[in-house]
Amino acid sequence: MTSAVETQTVPSRKKGHFGLNREAEMAALRACFGLYAVIIAIFYVVMLPVSRAEHASSPAPAPAPTSDGTAIDQGIAYILMLLALALTYIIH
Repeated sequence: MTSAVETQTVPSRKKGHFGLNREAEMAALRACFGLYAVIIAIFYVVMLPVSRAEHASSPAPAPAPTSDGTAIDQGIAYILMLLALALTYIIH
């Protein structure tokens, strides 16, 4: 005698990429996206005023140098030429 056992089939939920059912996977992804959105929003709220404050209070550029190296070299050359002229005058 065979007893007729009805097998009750439960509709299996499709598994997602991470081994969860799709609803749980989507909920996890939404929560993760929400967390990233909150982190990015906090970053911008903190960093945007800091960057604007840096631009607003940046010091004035340094003034142009009053003398560069070539002017100093030229002055030394004139002194040496005058010294050579004086020595030449004294020797003759």
